[in-house]
Amino acid sequence: MSSPPVSSPTAQADPESTAKVGLVQLFAAFTRIGTTAFGGGIAGWMMREIVDRRGWMTADDFLTGMAMSQALPGVNVVNLAIWVGYRLGGSLGALIAALGIILPAAAMIACLAGFFNSFAHGHLAHLGFAGAAAAAIGLSLSMALRAGRRSLRKLAPCLVMAATFVTAGLLRVSIIPVVLVLGPISVGYQFWQGRRDA
Repeated sequence: MSSPPVSSPTAQADPESTAKVGLVQLFAAFTRIGTTAFGGGIAGWMMREIVDRRGWMTADDFLTGMAMSQALPGVNVVNLAIWVGYRLGGSLGALIAALGIILPAAAMIACLAGFFNSFAHGHLAHLGFAGAAAAAIGLSLSMALRAGRRSLRKLAPCLVMAATFVTAGLLRVSIIPVVLVLGPISVGYQFWQGRRDA
């Protein structure tokens, strides 16, 4: 199966073309993400690679998958890889994307476990980890701002976003009741909005 050409950073994929990515390219892309996204913020790296660099998916489609991956149990970034892989290559694409983001990084860590164990306690290591964490926070913030602009288009998503921030972020309410209450409200609104627009 042939894959679409790499696009410019500002290009956005047409939703109808998202199922035409070759499995080898899909595995290579997720291997690149899994082995180069140091310090966390992998979802930000994934968005840059899949949406901005390769143009395989629209930002809206990616952010929809990100929202779903965070609402489901399990590791968010693996859930997101499965979503993106499924959108780009079907069921086999979902499996390939998950393996691509997990296996190479896990193999690297297993091979370098002894080195990391002795290196991680040094002062320079702490400085390096702090720098990587700062970069990851910047990527996460960038993605959050893009997602926020998408939600600010209408009043109802803004209210749900604000309610989630207040209850989970400020009041420290457990995320489970927050998702169980606000999730169906948000989904119901989007379903109603979609039917009204249709």
